[in-house]
Amino acid sequence: MDFASIKSQVQNTFSSIDQSTKHFKSLDGFEQSTNLPRSYAVVALGIVYLGLVFVNVGGIGELLSNLAGFVYPCYNSLKALKTRGTSDDTRLLTYWVVFAFLNIAEFWSSAILYWIPAYFLFKTLFLIYLAAPGTNGAEVVYNLVIKPLTDKIVETPEEPADNLINKVQDKME
Repeated sequence: MDFASIKSQVQNTFSSIDQSTKHFKSLDGFEQSTNLPRSYAVVALGIVYLGLVFVNVGGIGELLSNLAGFVYPCYNSLKALKTRGTSDDTRLLTYWVVFAFLNIAEFWSSAILYWIPAYFLFKTLFLIYLAAPGTNGAEVVYNLVIKPLTDKIVETPEEPADNLINKVQDKME
């Protein structure tokens, strides 16, 4: 990979950030007062956020890490409740199952995990990976870790056709 291709990818990413943040009025003021693209402010805030997670003064890293894993998926879940399709519901439900599983695992292993340097930074990056729609991270973790564990416990619900057949058979008896 040469420098020109890396530069091109970075410019495309910054352009994408500029386009996806057009509806944030607070970034308009940043652009007007600094004559810099809004993507610079977004990236700078992201770096400061991750820096605060890394430093973890007064336990702020834990709070910010959990916020990173909660706020964006919660916003998307609220939007999904207002749609008729189920594809986003399934993706978000998978995320919440993985998020809950990780929180329970973290609770039981917290005495060990907190001794890992930059634990909350790694946790935050992992939660972002899980929540990002382009990565399907939650689905990957679910299929590799949680599904094999829960398949032994949780039965697959009947298909609607099976349910209808059972109701008809019950009526006939």
